[in-house]
Amino acid sequence: MEIFKEYILQNWALILVLMAFAIMLMITVFLNKKTIFRLYILIICIFILSISVFFEFYLLDKKEALEIVKVLVAIRYSATPIIISMILFALIKRKLWYIIIPAILLAIINIISIFTGIVFSIDADGNLKRGVLGYLPYIIVGLYSFILIYALIKQSTKQLIEIIPIIFLAFSFATGLVFPLIFGKEYSKIFCTTIGIAVFVYYVFLILELTKKDALTGLLNRQAYYSAISNNYKDITAVLSIDMNGLKKINDTLGHQAGDEAIITVANCFLKVSKFKYSIFRIGGDEFVIICKKTSETELHDLINKIENKVSETKYSISIGYCFSLEADKDIEEMVKKSDLMMYENKALHYSKNPR
Repeated sequence: MEIFKEYILQNWALILVLMAFAIMLMITVFLNKKTIFRLYILIICIFILSISVFFEFYLLDKKEALEIVKVLVAIRYSATPIIISMILFALIKRKLWYIIIPAILLAIINIISIFTGIVFSIDADGNLKRGVLGYLPYIIVGLYSFILIYALIKQSTKQLIEIIPIIFLAFSFATGLVFPLIFGKEYSKIFCTTIGIAVFVYYVFLILELTKKDALTGLLNRQAYYSAISNNYKDITAVLSIDMNGLKKINDTLGHQAGDEAIITVANCFLKVSKFKYSIFRIGGDEFVIICKKTSETELHDLINKIENKVSETKYSISIGYCFSLEADKDIEEMVKKSDLMMYENKALHYSKNPR
């Protein structure tokens, strides 16, 4: 009972976070069942690892059962990359089963180290010592962390709303690599709490982000657009209004699924030329708006040319209008009206040359 109380006191923050995480998963409607199931498994693994780490230090402090401590150290060194690989499985859309192979190989090496000391050893006084491969677990964890952050950025829309949570997650994992070298083995006592909080907070960011994203295209949605223009940011220098040409004909002749594919294809063209200072919104069926911050007129025309070139590589076409403000001194709603007017003029011109 005393051991149980000690574990609770040391890990209560982690327990609360994991409980909150599990409750959030129970009520979420934004993620598919496979992703939710994998996140449940992740929660269980972090919880089990926290128990293992607790007993590792409990036995080590009492200089009891050092052979058991070696096994627990091997589990801790092996569990970290496995947990990160599980995060990859849960959060990355493209599932690469072989990503777990380095973690399995490290686990085998850690088991061997129990008997050989090639990664770690424990002397008679309970001091943990690194072997010739002592930094291998950190290298593998660093590699996994890099792959995770890279994959999250690659599958994102490159917009600030998605990049900030990824930066937070990258910072959390970076501390997990640096702090053990600064604070030594004591950091291991809070490692599970660090990972639990990091993943849970990223998950909350993810859910908040999904409420602002269009489900079909992954662009920012109409609610996010109204929020952006109502704040009337002073650093907005340009607004682009974009509308697809001929979507109604596609829907009428080929069906709405073909229409959805057309919208997704065009939206991907915008994302491919996007930068962090551009916010891309889908505000209607085939209506899009791009808000540009601190963008010069040259950059604006370069963006328009890139969009037109990308769309021209598809079988679809668009009409574009824009409004530029050199000093970002125009009212955002007025900029949107002028941008819309130019877009409608270009759309009318398109249909005059290409009758429906």
